[in-house]
Amino acid sequence: MAELKLTKTELRLQQIRLGQLQKYLPTLQLKKALLQIEVHHAQGEIEQLDRQLKFSHEKVEHYAALFSTREVRDLLQAVRVQELKKKYDNIAGIEIPILEHVIFAEPEYALFDTPVWLDAAVEGVKELVTIQQKREVAEEKKRLLEKDLREVSIRVNLFEKIMIPRAIANIKKIRIFLGDQQLAAVAQAKVSKQKILQKKEKGE
Repeated sequence: MAELKLTKTELRLQQIRLGQLQKYLPTLQLKKALLQIEVHHAQGEIEQLDRQLKFSHEKVEHYAALFSTREVRDLLQAVRVQELKKKYDNIAGIEIPILEHVIFAEPEYALFDTPVWLDAAVEGVKELVTIQQKREVAEEKKRLLEKDLREVSIRVNLFEKIMIPRAIANIKKIRIFLGDQQLAAVAQAKVSKQKILQKKEKGE
């Protein structure tokens, strides 16, 4: 760290710096608060999806005992994920993924060669897979928000606990030094004036 210059120019620079820090800090604090809310919402979303996942899993389990080897193969083929359609939303300056829908591959088995309950099982597993994918995207969203929250929190702490107090302390130190210098100059001027008066009185 550069040595502090005890000058009027440096005092002005420190005052400008302090003003900039104090002006920008509320913006950082607001962003931190927004991110904390969004992280909380993301956690709530994950918990809700977990409940949906449990319910959907229980529904699919009802069909498990009915599956033969061939039907399991047909089922897995019918619920193969082909594409995830995502969009991105800007939250507090971060691009956040949102899952719009899951596109499944077209089934290749013949509908007439399968039991009637297989269609219901396929829909149930598709629902389960969709919820799982939504949860993964929600986890990604939460990770991105938490990462940015950590970075913003570090900057807020840096401003509040180091940079602003340091600028205030520097300003105080320079003011004290300049004040002492001014007092010393005034005292020296008084002494010089007194000496001049004394010389005049002596007729020198």
